[in-house]
Formats: sequence, structure tokens, C-alpha cells
Amino acid sequence: TAAGIDAGQRFLDVALAPSGKTFRVPNLASGIATMIARLTAAGVTRVVLEAIGSYAQTAVAALTEAGFQVGIVNPRRIKAFRDAEGRRAKTDRLDAQLIARFALVMTDAVRPLPSAEQQTLKALSLRRRQLTEMIAMEKTRLKQTLEPLLMESHRATIAELAAQCERIEAELARRIADDTELARVSRILTSIPGIGTRIATVLVTDLPELGHRDRKSIASLAGLAPHVSQSGNAPPRAAIAGGRPCVRTSLYLAALVAVRHNPKLRDDYKAMRNQGKPAKVALIAVARKILVIAN
Repeated sequence: TAAGIDAGQRFLDVALAPSGKTFRVPNLASGIATMIARLTAAGVTRVVLEAIGSYAQTAVAALTEAGFQVGIVNPRRIKAFRDAEGRRAKTDRLDAQLIARFALVMTDAVRPLPSAEQQTLKALSLRRRQLTEMIAMEKTRLKQTLEPLLMESHRATIAELAAQCERIEAELARRIADDTELARVSRILTSIPGIGTRIATVLVTDLPELGHRDRKSIASLAGLAPHVSQSGNAPPRAAIAGGRPCVRTSLYLAALVAVRHNPKLRDDYKAMRNQGKPAKVALIAVARKILVIAN
């Protein structure tokens, strides 16, 4: 028996498969305890949720601690499953039933979940990216402003955001340094020409599978694997897709540095350009090479 959970801010809608039975509990500690008791009584072993927001974070931790096999699935896969079934109606209860049926059929939905520390590191890394993006937006606004009062406001905002970003980076560095394994991985990554401290931090926090997957799998997770599309007599076309955008962006930046300072990768890049490859295609290939080396 499998279960699917549609998590909301106030309630958790739970469905069982194959029976189709549903129930709702408050998204509170008491409600989560009731849900776990009912799932245990029903003989559920596998529980799947959509990877949307943080509403289910407490429930996921409690389910994992209770010994359930828990899977967090990309919402696009759930939507594709609904389309495959030919269904159009959508409510919280129906969504829970859909996720439960998905959990019953798709055995690959259950994968090892990140630890609490890994989740914290990922949240810190996300916040740093958000602050960096806000700083860039404020700098753009500053360039477009002529009024002295507004210019002062933008400069003050940039300074405050930069200070917050420094605090987040310091906390990230401290947590990685305090973890023997993460510190070891970080030292290895920064030894690769093109990967600096910031990019290494992104790989440590957002690609924990690094070093534990084969080269094709890790490239796919990073969004750097070419996927071939071909139909009929049309020539096959390969393009990268999916993956984790923050990891792909970081490795692209690493490639920009590597083609200037890493002799081997610089030669590879020049060889691809001489073969007529566009610059971005060659850089993506170099980024994938850096990822394989790191892995």
C-alpha cells in the first residue's frame, strides 16, 4: 500500500492506493501524529509528496523518522501522470489520490532524502543567490536614477543587502568547515582550475550526489546532459534540458574561467571552436568536463 499527500499551509490531504480512501488532518504536530498512526494502521510503506514549498517539511521529517519510505517528486511528473490518465478535475483530495496512484506505480519516486543539515545548507545557499540577485537589480535601478535622494536610497539598500550576503556566506563557510566530509569535498573542488570557493559551495549544497553517481547521471542532475530529439527523416538534434539551474549556471561560470586558466580545457575549447561549434555550445561542453572531473 502506498500513500500520496497534498500538502497545504493549513491541511494535509492524504490518500491511499489502491483503495482510493482519503482523509484530511491539520498541518500541525497533532495532525501529523494522527496521520502517521493511520498510515501505520493501513500498512502503508511508501509515501510520496510533491516538491512544492516548505509546507510539508515538518511532515516529511516526521514520516522519515517513523520509518516510512518517503519520496519528494517534481510536480511536472505528477502533472504528466494526470495528463496520461486523461483527467482534468483538480482538487486537494483528487491531487492526493493522484499522487498515491503515482507512488504505487512509480517505484523510483522514493529516493534518499537530504538530512536536516543538508536542507539548512541548501536554504542558506538559496538565500545567498536571492540576495545576489537583489543586489544586481538595485545596481541596475541605481544606474537608471538621476534623483539624488533615490540614488542615496539605492546605495543604502545595496550596502545592507551586501552585508546580509556576507553574513550568509560566513555562516555557509562555517558550517562546511565544521563538517569533516564537506570540508574535504570543498578542498578537492577548489583544487580544480575554474572552481572557486563560491562555486564549490554551490556544488556542495545543491549537488550532494557529486561523487556518488556515474558521469551520465551526474551530468543529467546538473542539467548539462545533451538529450537527443529526432523524429522521422529530420536530423537528430541534441540540447541540454532540465537539471538544477543554479548548478548549471555555476559550472558555466567555471567554464568561462577554465578556458582561460586551464591549459587542457582551453585546448579542448579551442578545438571545438575550430570545428565550427558555437561559443556557448563549446562552453557547455567544457562545463560538463569540469563536472565529470569533479565527480
